[in-house]
Amino acid sequence: MPPSAPVPALPRVRVLATGGTIAGAQTGGSRGYQAAAFSIDALIGAVPQLATLAQLEVEQVAAIGSQDMNEAVWLKLAARTQAALAEPDIAAVVITHGTDTMEETGYFLNLVVHSAKPVVLVGAMRPATEISADGPMNLYNAVAVAVHPDARGRGVLVVANDEIHFAREVSKTNTTQVGTFKATHRGLAGLVHAGRLHLYAPPVRRHTTASEFAVAPATVLPRVDIVYAYAGMGRELIDAAVRAGAKGLVIAGVGDGNLNTAALAATAAAARAGVAVVRSSRTGGGVVERNLEISDDELGFIAADELNPQKARVLLMLGLTRTADPAALQELFFTY
Repeated sequence: MPPSAPVPALPRVRVLATGGTIAGAQTGGSRGYQAAAFSIDALIGAVPQLATLAQLEVEQVAAIGSQDMNEAVWLKLAARTQAALAEPDIAAVVITHGTDTMEETGYFLNLVVHSAKPVVLVGAMRPATEISADGPMNLYNAVAVAVHPDARGRGVLVVANDEIHFAREVSKTNTTQVGTFKATHRGLAGLVHAGRLHLYAPPVRRHTTASEFAVAPATVLPRVDIVYAYAGMGRELIDAAVRAGAKGLVIAGVGDGNLNTAALAATAAAARAGVAVVRSSRTGGGVVERNLEISDDELGFIAADELNPQKARVLLMLGLTRTADPAALQELFFTY
């Protein structure tokens, strides 16, 4: 009999761990839990089926709940992701992450990582020791998405609850339910059922290989604060942010990014002083348009377009590393 053909080697995937609920453990039999209690090796060991999908190489970049995610970890994570993708034999990167700020980390990486290779973020809403923990299947599906050839060139993705999301589009919308992630503008990037993919239309905004942004671990990102608008607000929080050294402000405005008279006067003064002011919305959906109830042209403001406040902050921080001109910053919000 002729010799059998050699079995193709499985793709190599670098798994970068940051902690989160997916690595969490309940404490003392209570409902509470400690995030990042388990190592990435323990998580992978709990899903032996991963060995049928890829050769996994692991690196513990951080061990935190994602409420403690910050710019320093973003920069480190971006550097480790870029370095992994630069290795010819690495097919993709999977990042384990808490769900609280996953959308911000994902969008940051979507803007600064330059590679067509898949980058997939994955987390869980239930800790690893919980009844019916969602982490194991989420992790299996994330690796399946990462090694699929059609996932290339689609930007950074988020996988959870059998759904595939574009990092730019997704938001956490529920405090506890496993179906917390939603994309209000353009819908799902696809579905994944027990490792089988159903991919939909590719993203329409610039990302990864087409992005003009790049960061090094030593990069210092400008301070950008978010101020939440509400009925009867004064100017105090806006003035405090400016005094604290904010180079940019994102207003989580009411409706179409609106502000009352006192807050509008404070933001106008901040803009005149050279602080970049972006009007976003606290509503959770829709587009913030320029020059409707507020004259952005006259006041030198920037409309967030589709981005929610937390993602507008990410883009504004990166934008301010390149320009402080409101018109140029506005173009970035229309582009990314």
